[in-house]
Amino acid sequence: MTRARAFGLPLPGTPGPHNAITDVPGIEVGYTTLLSGDGPLRRGEGPVRTGVTAILPRGRTGLLRGDDPPQPPERTGFLDPCAAGIYSLNGNGEMTGSHWIAETGALALPVMITNTHAVGACHRGAIDWAVRENPGFEEWMLPVVAETWDGYLSDINGDHVRPEHAVAAIDAAAPGPVAEGSVGGGTGMNCYGFKGGTGTASRVVRYGDDSFTVGVLLQANFGSRPQLTVCGAPVGADLGDDNPMEDDDWLARPGTGSVIVVVGTDAPFLPGQCTALARRVPLGLARTGTYGQHGSGDIFLAFSTANPGAITGGFEVGEPGYDTMRFVQWNRIDPFYEAVVEAVEEAVLNVLLASRTMIGRDGNRSPGLPHDRLRDLLTARGVL
Repeated sequence: MTRARAFGLPLPGTPGPHNAITDVPGIEVGYTTLLSGDGPLRRGEGPVRTGVTAILPRGRTGLLRGDDPPQPPERTGFLDPCAAGIYSLNGNGEMTGSHWIAETGALALPVMITNTHAVGACHRGAIDWAVRENPGFEEWMLPVVAETWDGYLSDINGDHVRPEHAVAAIDAAAPGPVAEGSVGGGTGMNCYGFKGGTGTASRVVRYGDDSFTVGVLLQANFGSRPQLTVCGAPVGADLGDDNPMEDDDWLARPGTGSVIVVVGTDAPFLPGQCTALARRVPLGLARTGTYGQHGSGDIFLAFSTANPGAITGGFEVGEPGYDTMRFVQWNRIDPFYEAVVEAVEEAVLNVLLASRTMIGRDGNRSPGLPHDRLRDLLTARGVL
C-alpha cells in the first residue's frame, strides 16, 4: 500500500505514529469487505464490490468513570457519549442520527460508513451489536450510519450488505495501522475519475505543555478528473486520457458521488467546537481540487474523546446534578483547524495512491491513479 508521504509528497504538519485516526487514543477502526463475482449485473447475485467501515470512538476503553475495582477493558465505551458536531457542505447524501447530534452535541454507538442502499442494514447491525454487548441496554438508539454510492462497480440494489456484516466490522475494529483504498465501505468507490475508497491521516497539535492528536478517516467517492490537484499542482487535465467513467451513462456522470469525513480528537472540545472542526473539512477537500458539486453528498462529523463521563445520557434517576467539561479556549483553536485541513487533504491523497484498478459490474472499470505519470507531472512542476 503506497501512501502520500512514502510517495514523496511534500505535505505539511506532523502526523502521529500511524498517520491515522487511530492515533487518537481509544479510537478503533474495523472493516468488512465484500468482493465477489464478475461480468454482467445480475441483481441479487452480483458482481459485489462493497462493504462496511466501523469507527469506535472509545473502543475498548469502557466507561472510564473510576470504577473500584477498575473494570477490565470492554467494549462499553459506547455508553459514554462523546462531544460531537456535524456539518453538511452538500446534502445529496445521508448520515443517520445527525439530528440528535445537532440537538444534544453527543455521539454514542460506533460510526458506520457503507454504500447508499445498505444504510438500513448497518443501522440494524449497530443496534444488534450494542444489545449483544450490553444485554440490559433497553433504551432507544440512534446509530450514526453514513453512505456513498458504489453502483458504478457493484450490485448496489442486490441487498448484499447484511446486519451481520456491520456487526463483523465493529468486532474487527482495532487500534494501530489502518488499511486504505478498496476496503470496507470504500471498496466500490471512485474519486476524481480514479479508484477511490477509504483513507486516513492524523496531525499532532501542541497546546501549551500538552500534545493532542487530530485524526480523520474518510470515504472518498467524489470529484471530476479535471479538478484533481496534488500539492497545489493541477494534474487532472494531464491525466484525462484513461477515464472510462466520463461518458453518457447516468451511472457515471462526472461529479456524481459523495464524501463522508469523520474527524476525531482527544483534545477537550465543546460540541460547538466539534462543529467548527467539521466546518473546516471542506477546506482540506478543496486543496485536492473539488468545489463541492451539486450531485455530491458531502457530510462531515467531528467528535472529541476527552471529558469521559461528562455528557450523560439524560435518563439518570435520582436527584438532578451538573455536568462539567474542560475545553480548549476558543481563541486558541486555530492550530486544530489547521490540523483538520492538512489531515483531510492527505487522507484523500492516501486513498488515490493506495487504490488499484478495479473492474466491477458489466465490466465497468475504475482505473488506479498512475503513479509514474503523476511523479513525472509533479517533478516537471517542481513539486517533487
